[in-house]
Amino acid sequence: MRVLGVDPGLTRCGVGVVEGVAGRPLTMRAVGVVRTPPDEELGRRLVAVEQGIEDWLDEHRPDVVAVERVFSQHNVRTVMGTAQASAVAMLCAARRGLPVALHTPSEVKAAVTGSGRADKAQVGAMVTRLLRLDAPPRPADAADALALAICHIWRAPVQNRLQQAVTAHRAGRPAAGARSGPVTSVPPVRKGPTA
Repeated sequence: MRVLGVDPGLTRCGVGVVEGVAGRPLTMRAVGVVRTPPDEELGRRLVAVEQGIEDWLDEHRPDVVAVERVFSQHNVRTVMGTAQASAVAMLCAARRGLPVALHTPSEVKAAVTGSGRADKAQVGAMVTRLLRLDAPPRPADAADALALAICHIWRAPVQNRLQQAVTAHRAGRPAAGARSGPVTSVPPVRKGPTA
C-alpha cells in the first residue's frame, strides 16, 4: 500500500509518501512541504495548496490519501486555515477516486509513539526510527505527514475489518469469519456454601 500523508496547513502543508504493509518494515518514498506566502490572498493560497498536492498525486500515485482530522483549537483563524487546506487535500483525492482516511492527531501520535500525548520531537524521532532515516524530516509538518501515512498503514487492516463487520451487521448477515448458528448461553456458576 502506498499512502500520501497530508498534514494540512495554509502556510506549510506537510506531505509525505510511505509504502508498505502492517507488520513489515515501511519505506519512505518522498517527503516535503507545500508552502504559501502568509500575505497572499486566501483564494490564491488555496489554489497553490491544490496545485502542490496535485503534483504529489501525479508524481507518486498513492493508493490512499491520509489527512489529519481537524479539531477545534483556541485560535479560530488557525483552525479555519487548517480546515480549508484539509478540504483541498480531500477534494484532490476525491477528484481522482482515491479513498481518503482521516486520523486525529492523538490517533497518529498513539500509533507512532505509543502515546496520544507525544510532542512533535517524539513524533519526529519515531518517524526517523521507523523509516530508518538519518535525521528527522524538517520542518515538523513534513514529519507529521509521514506519521499520518504510517498510522494509516498500521490501522487500515483493523479499520477495514470493522467496516466489513458494520456493513454485514446492517445487512443482517454475519461478518466474514464470524460464527454462524444458534447462540447458546452458559448457565451462571453457582457458588456453594462457604465454611
